[in-house]
Amino acid sequence: MPTVSNAAPHRLPATVLARRIEDGSLSAAAVVQSCLDHIRAREPVVRAWTHLAAEAALDAARDADKSGRGGVLRGVPFGIKDIFDTADMPSGYGSPIYTGCRPSFDASAGSLPRAAGAILMGKTVTTEFANRHPGPTANPHNPAHTPGGSSSGSAAAVADFMVPLAIGTQTGGSVIRPAAYCGVVGFKPSYGLFPPAGMHMNTDSLDTVGIMARSVGDIALFRAAMMAIPYDPPTMPDRPPRLALCRTPHWDQAQPEGRATLETVAALLAKAGAGIVESELPPGCDGVSEVQRRHSAWEAPRNHAPELHRHAALLSDDLLANGRIAAGRALTLADFRAALLDADRMRHAAGEWAGGFDAILTLPAPGEAPRTLDSTGSAIFNGLWTMLQMPCLTLPAGTGPAGLPVGVQLVGKRYADQRLLDTGLWVERHLGAQS
Repeated sequence: MPTVSNAAPHRLPATVLARRIEDGSLSAAAVVQSCLDHIRAREPVVRAWTHLAAEAALDAARDADKSGRGGVLRGVPFGIKDIFDTADMPSGYGSPIYTGCRPSFDASAGSLPRAAGAILMGKTVTTEFANRHPGPTANPHNPAHTPGGSSSGSAAAVADFMVPLAIGTQTGGSVIRPAAYCGVVGFKPSYGLFPPAGMHMNTDSLDTVGIMARSVGDIALFRAAMMAIPYDPPTMPDRPPRLALCRTPHWDQAQPEGRATLETVAALLAKAGAGIVESELPPGCDGVSEVQRRHSAWEAPRNHAPELHRHAALLSDDLLANGRIAAGRALTLADFRAALLDADRMRHAAGEWAGGFDAILTLPAPGEAPRTLDSTGSAIFNGLWTMLQMPCLTLPAGTGPAGLPVGVQLVGKRYADQRLLDTGLWVERHLGAQS
């Protein structure tokens, strides 16, 4: 495997790219060209992109080299899920309804990295409106397997070294699960910390913009741009972390490789000095996954009212009869009000519990990516944390029986995102030391 010193530009971490472009030892144009060459070679297999803005990206890179303008992501390429508006690229939202749609403005999630100097390479594949109906993307480790969803293209593009950074969204498990399936680092911040303006909403009370990279350090760099805050690199804690080993109420749905990986990682981290405490969600969180389902279902027919009114025939059965639309129509306003009150109570209980740990160690998915392109896999190990609005970080940690990645997930107390990244850095280094 090439080292950082001799690796092709498209294989370099974002932190290294930003530093080398800044000091002049590498040009932004060379980085973008390296990414484009690799994308063209691999895209027929992976199918991660709905729109590749090759010439526009090269022009932006050349302009960055000429102007010398800075920014924490100066010259670093990224991709954005095609659920966000882009004025200079088509925005299809994973649906034939919006073929060729050209919004008038860019979403904040695209504008902020560009303002920080990043180069937008194009739009990555999303499932239909970030729901269940899959797009064409395949897992880069084995194209017979799903990359996960709904941020399918973003996860696959980062995993396949097409771009070092990509943006996704999560209503249930749409950042963390595909990141785990594709073997990259995924980060879903606390709810509301990354701006959703310009995103085609799925569930307002849950939708969370998230990011993917190949290291915790790159996640922290990207986070600074996404929040328009000074870059604060993650730092190694001055003591080993205290971690809650939480199997969740859904442990019976974990695959053997998921169970084995979580147990192995817990033992490894304990040996390295971490305090591993067996712990489960407090009783005040009983039924959290059902509350998440009700939020998502209730809002679906309301947020998709424009499509239902004019173009219902172009919606998939995965969204209509077999999905959130039908489920939402079966709920009453009283059901939704009860779910809102339950959510408030559960978030308070989860915060009290999580405050006793540096992070919760749990699964990001049942196991490795299933062998299918007709499904994006189960989000059962994700929806509860999205409902609780807690920050989540997934790290590659092992492999399954088919040789695909298996990850672990770290979950932090709500709004303790920096603490979670610091803990993630400690865990990442100890996992890396064993690989």
